[in-house]
Amino acid sequence: MSCILKQIIKTGILTEPPPSSTVEEWRINLKPLHELILKAFGRAASIRHVDAGSCNGCELEINALHNPYYNIEGLGIHFVASPRHADLLLVTGPVSRNMEVALKRTYESMPDPKLVVAIGNCGCTGGLFGESYATRGAVSAVIPVDVAVPGCPPNPYAILQGVLTAVQQPKQKEEPTNV
Repeated sequence: MSCILKQIIKTGILTEPPPSSTVEEWRINLKPLHELILKAFGRAASIRHVDAGSCNGCELEINALHNPYYNIEGLGIHFVASPRHADLLLVTGPVSRNMEVALKRTYESMPDPKLVVAIGNCGCTGGLFGESYATRGAVSAVIPVDVAVPGCPPNPYAILQGVLTAVQQPKQKEEPTNV
């Protein structure tokens, strides 16, 4: 036990440094954002998250959106349990063959206008899994994608930026926007 305590004292605190951005960079003027969300949906934006076969790295970063630092709820964006209440579908991981039908049904259950954001390298391109006997690969191989957020995993700020990009862009593009 004393060896472990000596090692702890010798090593010190090892955490990653805080982001280098200033508070002003993170400050978002909420009034135009709320007006934009109201114009697009008529109410607060609702997100349905689907894990199509990921390693849960992206899910950890999505969960970080709820902490006080990122505060996605404060922006008027909420996560919902039912696709029938969702405006935006957040998909992580390569689409496994077992999740293909469920993802299609989730997408079809959403009311119009439907927005889809693919999260992580696996969701954008299939990642290291690619397309195989077990996976269909990228989310765009199964349903249309509006915004792709690459990274393994992308940080919460990139995910938030991808969600806001999807809300801001008009629903007419065929190619997904990379954030």
